Amino acid sequence: MALSVSRSVLAVTGASLLLMAIVVLAFSVGRYPVPLGDLLAAVYARLTGAAADPETVTIQTIVFNVRGPRVLAALAIGAALAAAGAAYQNLFRNPLVSPDILGVSSGAALGAVLGIFFSLHVIAIQLLAFGFGLAAVALVYAVANAVRGHDPILVLVLAGVVIGALLGACVALLKYLADPYNQLPAITFWLLGSLAAADARDALYLVPLVGAGLVPLALLRWRINVLSVGDEEARSLGVAAAPVRMAVIASATLITSASVAVCGVIGWVGLVIPHLARMLVGPEFSRLLPVSVLLGGGFLLAVDTLARTAARIEIPLGVLTAFIGTPLFIWQLTRARHLWR
Repeated sequence: MALSVSRSVLAVTGASLLLMAIVVLAFSVGRYPVPLGDLLAAVYARLTGAAADPETVTIQTIVFNVRGPRVLAALAIGAALAAAGAAYQNLFRNPLVSPDILGVSSGAALGAVLGIFFSLHVIAIQLLAFGFGLAAVALVYAVANAVRGHDPILVLVLAGVVIGALLGACVALLKYLADPYNQLPAITFWLLGSLAAADARDALYLVPLVGAGLVPLALLRWRINVLSVGDEEARSLGVAAAPVRMAVIASATLITSASVAVCGVIGWVGLVIPHLARMLVGPEFSRLLPVSVLLGGGFLLAVDTLARTAARIEIPLGVLTAFIGTPLFIWQLTRARHLWR
């Protein structure tokens, strides 16, 4: 027990230090490089209200107005997707589960594509994506509840796959009908995922929503552990499986839908990062959740920094996460099979 606790503390400390280093790197690199000394001077001037020279004012604008909201959004979205993936993998007892297993990403994609198709304002597009993501999971849950006499976990997953496929077909139809010169490029760009348009408004509504979804997952951490051994065993230990499952799904859906509404569809974070955290601290959810949150935020921020600096044009996040996540997951397959049993 003491060894597990010390290993968990070491993992959290290491992940926190790595995250801090990635944050500093994200603020420092870009079209306008900011040396570490100038970055610290700009932060100090902003915190203390000290007089700043024109160059420091320029750096403050870059750090707090341009890169700050994007860094904050990347941290929140990476943490949200990793936490949702960790919760679903424990809840469904399946190492291949990711946050979009119940159709939230497909629903959010349909909402955003509808908004782009009808040339709505960006706020309306984000609201449609958020609402359709929540509605998709609500529909999946309603279908699963209507099917009695079967394993509830299996029915949920199958309903999520079927509803997700239907919503994906609706997205494909709208892409076919969209204007190929104006609407189709915007739809394609959104579906690939990007934080290029993230601003302070996005960060201000995203962070509270992600926090509201993470709190129930933290409060239900030991119940999520119990559910990972099966419904019958959970009931024998005094845990009502259905209400806990609903609370976990609602929390994971909230943070995933909010994330997809801001940045589009980004895969692999919620699949790969929980496995990496499980390799470090094991499957116990009270240790798995904080490490997943730290690693997820750092991973997506690192990928976003690479996306905006690796080439002359910004690379979509969904493309980079696939290129990085695929070999990482294959490596995990060869190293961590015993952790999924």
